[in-house]
Amino acid sequence: MKKYFSLVLFAHSVFALPFAMIGFFLGVTTTENPFSWYKLILVLLCMVFARNSAMAFNRYLDRNIDAKNPRTKMRDIPAGKVSANEALIFVIINCVLFAITTYFINPLCFYLSPVALFVVLFYSYTKRFTALCHLVLGLGLSLAPIGAYIAVTGHFALVPVLYSLTVLFWVSGFDIIYALQDEEFDREEQLHSIPSALGIKNALNVSVLLHILSATCVILPVFFTSFSWVYYVGIVFFCSMLIYQHLLVKPNDISKVNRAFQTLNGYASVVFAVCFLLDAYLRHK
Repeated sequence: MKKYFSLVLFAHSVFALPFAMIGFFLGVTTTENPFSWYKLILVLLCMVFARNSAMAFNRYLDRNIDAKNPRTKMRDIPAGKVSANEALIFVIINCVLFAITTYFINPLCFYLSPVALFVVLFYSYTKRFTALCHLVLGLGLSLAPIGAYIAVTGHFALVPVLYSLTVLFWVSGFDIIYALQDEEFDREEQLHSIPSALGIKNALNVSVLLHILSATCVILPVFFTSFSWVYYVGIVFFCSMLIYQHLLVKPNDISKVNRAFQTLNGYASVVFAVCFLLDAYLRHK
């Protein structure tokens, strides 16, 4: 179990999982659908199975690339901790479990499950032909809030879509920052990314633009739903983390990329989600 947790970097669930909880409780608090532990557990299982599928497939597909890259050559498959066949079997099992779990949520979730799996798996191919791979990754994680909302309500709505756009632009932006580490390697191996296509300075400018869009989308729900002051604290914190990571990572100094990528963005999602949930509790107790 430990080696598979390492394979899928389970700790990185901190990015999308808090937004899934936002989508779930948005459905509970803004519609007539009651809270259900059964549905909450099913949503959590879907998050686990989808993330396991996506990460393990990425490691499987990129195993030869990872072996060449000094930064990634000690990942589980190149290092021999997990075999390629084991990783692929793990992917298939998690895909099947994801689809089965959505069947027990509602028909719309089940019908959309192949679409969700296609998006999260397809990302792993994109760096081979487009620099927009970061946006595809963002799209995959952005399914979390809208998917959880649909699990509760069985239909789409504007506000959860705004949270999905928040995630799309936020993840795309910080993935560009993370990709700065591999700018030279990607160019040498003819892999596509914003840093390898535009250079570090222009890539950071693109990341800033995406994070401005993310901040805009996280603010827009206030015009469609009532919130207390707690939610506004969450907005301020989330946007502050976006700004801070761009102060840490500069064109002439990318030594703090990992801190900006995981630590700050982890804080951003968790604290924002806690503020959202606390706000919902205070307004509906």
